Amino acid sequence: MDISRESRKDRNNTDGLILLAAAAGLSFLIALLVVLFYAPREQVMGDVQRIFYFHVAAGWVGGLAYGIAAVCGARYLWKPHESFDDAGHAAVEIGFVFTLINVLTGSIWARPIWNTWWTWDPRLVTATVMAVMYAGYLLLRRSISNVESQRRIAAGYALLSFLSVPMTFLSIRLFRTIHPVVFGTVMQGDAMTGLSNRMLVSLAVSLLSFSFLFVVFLLYRIRLSQLSRQVEDAQWERFEAEKA
Repeated sequence: MDISRESRKDRNNTDGLILLAAAAGLSFLIALLVVLFYAPREQVMGDVQRIFYFHVAAGWVGGLAYGIAAVCGARYLWKPHESFDDAGHAAVEIGFVFTLINVLTGSIWARPIWNTWWTWDPRLVTATVMAVMYAGYLLLRRSISNVESQRRIAAGYALLSFLSVPMTFLSIRLFRTIHPVVFGTVMQGDAMTGLSNRMLVSLAVSLLSFSFLFVVFLLYRIRLSQLSRQVEDAQWERFEAEKA
């Protein structure tokens, strides 16, 4: 009876994740249509500026993921439990992918606008440093064999690495930069920069869509960690039974 109840629970969880994934996919399609057909054509940069909406949304998800990882890390250090480690690890993995998307789309956008794939702009440098730090998180986990030590050190590292997130966000306001300011209207050079209402709506739709995608990816990745642990436990129990 207990096995049957657990089986039904797993099936319901799987069905729920499938529905969420379908909804997330639909939201991304809506965001794509909004960016392509509703967002106005930027007067100076033209259609290449449409990359901006996904570029910013990917960067937002990266920062959100690292914030969740930091919270999970703090919670794990306070009261260790594998669920917080699962969530923190999953958040960093997904956040790192979205950070790479952010950097890549930024380079694609920069090529026709700045005539270069890369420049030592403060925002680009801080974003790259942030990506390297979280790549270090993933490598660190693989380099520690003891599970408890791995989780504890990773939790502390996630807290420390989060310092790079606000620094990346604030870099275009703290330092002289050619990177555009997204939120608010400010002076850059001799011109005022800002977003029109339709641009803001398009950006909001992209941010919501990417956030929804992140939640679905996070739930799937946590579920994968749980299933992997169940398989390992079953294999260990079988090994113990055969040895006895």
